[in-house]
Formats: sequence, C-alpha cells, structure tokens
Amino acid sequence: MSASAFKVGGYTAFSATDYPDHLSAVVFVQGCPWRCGYCHNPHLQQRTSASPLAWDSLLATLERRAGLLDAVVFSGGEATIDPALGDAMAQVRALGFKVGLHTACIYPARLGSVLPLVDWVGFDVKAPFSRYAAITGIANSGDPARACVEAILASGVAYECRSTVHPLLLPEASLLAMAQQLAELGVENYVLQAFRSMGCADEQLIASAHAAGDYPPAALEQQLAPLFKHFIVRRHH
Repeated sequence: MSASAFKVGGYTAFSATDYPDHLSAVVFVQGCPWRCGYCHNPHLQQRTSASPLAWDSLLATLERRAGLLDAVVFSGGEATIDPALGDAMAQVRALGFKVGLHTACIYPARLGSVLPLVDWVGFDVKAPFSRYAAITGIANSGDPARACVEAILASGVAYECRSTVHPLLLPEASLLAMAQQLAELGVENYVLQAFRSMGCADEQLIASAHAAGDYPPAALEQQLAPLFKHFIVRRHH
C-alpha cells in the first residue's frame, strides 16, 4: 500500500522524551481498537475516512528537518493499525532518520512486519495477560499482547517496556504478577509510569488516583526492582 494513504492524526515537531537520548519528531497515527480508561489520546481512537494531516506534506516537512533531528517516532492511537506504516517508515529511514515506534501490542503480525524497520520500540503492557479485558474492554486482548512482547524480545531491537499504573486498574497483587510474567519472558528494561489525568475522561479514575497518592508504594517498588536489569518509576510531579 502506498504511504500516501497513511492516516496521520497529529504531529509533534520536536520531542526530547519520546525516543531515549534522541531528539525526535512524533507522528501520531489514527485509530485504536482498544478503549483503555486512562487513554490520554482518545481523540485518536477513531479512524476517519480521510487523513486529518496529509502524509506527503508532512514527509516534505521532515525532509527539511533532516540533520536537525535524530529520529521520527510513530505513535498513536496504535501505529500498527495502519497498513501503510511500513512504507511510511521506509520513507523516513531513506531521509536518514532513525525510526522509533510506540505500540500497545495489539497486532502481532503487523508488528512483526515492521520491526525490521525499527531502531527502538517503546511498548505498553497493561496488566497480567489474563486480565487485559478489564483494561482494554476487549475479550482475550492479552493473547496478542503476549505475542507482541515475545516478537519484540526475539527481534533484538532496542526497547523500553512500560506500564501505566493506577491503583484501581492495577492493584498491588496484579502489578507484582505482571512484573513477574514480564521478567520470565525476558524483559530487562522496565518502566512504571504514574497515571496521568490529562485527556482521561473517567472521573472515577482521576479521583481515585488522586486519593491514593503516590502509587506504587515504595515497598512494592523494592520488590519489583530486582526482577529487571533496568527498572525505574516515572512520576509526574
């Protein structure tokens, strides 16, 4: 499929945080089949018939910025939902950029097809795989998530595995079980991200996170840290 059909819902011209140790532009791909309550890009969940931003003109903008940025990161929504993702990545790589990918681990086959074009991937794991439906609203969604994690680890691509933590959605026992699952699969670089209220439409999640204070507690952090070679908790204070 031609990359001109690529559906772009947003663009950030400059980011120092979306690809570790690199300055990047971020392309937000439109569409996601999951409906996680804490999603901070809900406006990107729907796939419209026309692309809100024309990829061809965005690519021309990126070409002018070659040499000023290190990388282009494809985020979402869920970037792998778009059948033109691989073509878009190849075009960006041809301009001399490194390619980053943010994925929620939804489409194992599509992810596998683009991994050879990716220099770094940040991937989300939302819960123990058997409990995914409670977060995503989609039955059996933990199965493709596990397959995606396995594919990323097998590919040898540089990565960051991360989970958004909220005391209602991921209580301490679930968080520990999830971390143990990931460590057993071979994840070595793991980040817990504190829940952010920005963009979240669920007032109960916002209120309960505020009431809980810092989560996870320090004692649980100390249990999790030895499971991984690299482990951090990202808070938003």
